[in-house]
Amino acid sequence: MLKSDLCIKVSLIISLVGVFILPSCVVTKNSVYFTDIPDTAKFREIVPAAFNEPIIQPDDILSINVQTIDPSNSAAVNQVSSMPAIGASSASTVGSQTISGFLVDKNGTVTMPMLGSMKLAGLTTYQARELIAQTASRYFKEPNVQVRFANYKITVIGEVTRPATYTVPNEKVTLLDALGLAGDLTIYGRRENVLLVRDNNGKKQFIRFNLNSSETFQSPYFYLRQNDVIYVEPGKAKVAANNAARTQTLAIVGSILSVLIVALSRL
Repeated sequence: MLKSDLCIKVSLIISLVGVFILPSCVVTKNSVYFTDIPDTAKFREIVPAAFNEPIIQPDDILSINVQTIDPSNSAAVNQVSSMPAIGASSASTVGSQTISGFLVDKNGTVTMPMLGSMKLAGLTTYQARELIAQTASRYFKEPNVQVRFANYKITVIGEVTRPATYTVPNEKVTLLDALGLAGDLTIYGRRENVLLVRDNNGKKQFIRFNLNSSETFQSPYFYLRQNDVIYVEPGKAKVAANNAARTQTLAIVGSILSVLIVALSRL
C-alpha cells in the first residue's frame, strides 16, 4: 500500500513538472518561420513587394567617387572629410565610428572640391550620380561617378543574438537581412509580432510583422529604409525564465521528486 501511495504522489509531482516544462514545447513550436508553407511543398512561388530606392535626405553621408582616365586629375575632387557616426558593421564594432564621405547639409546640398554645391536631397543615388557626372563633365572628359550611402544604418534590438546598430553597404536591405546581421532571433523572441519603427516626414510609423507567415515577403515594408528600428518582443517563456520565484519552485519540486525516486528504489 505504501508503495502504491508513493507512486501516486510521484505521478502527481511529474504532472506538476510537466506544467512547468510545457512552455518550452510552445517555444519550440513558435520558433519556426513561415509555417504556412507546408513541408510537402517542393516548390512555391511568391511575388515579393516592390523595392523603392531610398531617397537622399539632409544629414546623410554620401560616398562619392569621381573616376577619370587619369586618376591624378580627379584626386582633388575626391578629397573627403571624416566625421563621427554611430553604427556597426559587425557585433564586435558596435559604438562610435568614423565615416568618410560628403555630408548632405540642412539645405539638402553637398559641396565638393572643384564641382561646388549641388542639391542632392530628394534624389536617389542613381539620380545623384547623373547630376554629379553632368557637373563633372565640365572639368573632365567622360567622368565615371559612383554614389552610395556611407551611413546607411539599421538598428535591431530586443530578443536577438547581437542587438546593435548596423551600417550596411547595400541599399536593398530586407527585414530578414537585418535579423541575419543580428544573429537571428533568440528562442524567446516572438516571431509572430516583430515591430518595425520608421521615421516618415517627422512622424513615427509602427508596423507589425508575423514571421510565421510567408505574407511577410509581400509587405510594402519588407524592404527597410535608413534609420529603421526593428524590435523583437520577448515571449512568455522569457518572462517565465526571469521569474525567480517560479524557478525556485521548480528546483524544490525537482528535489522532492529525486528523494521520492530514491525512496521507491529502496523498497
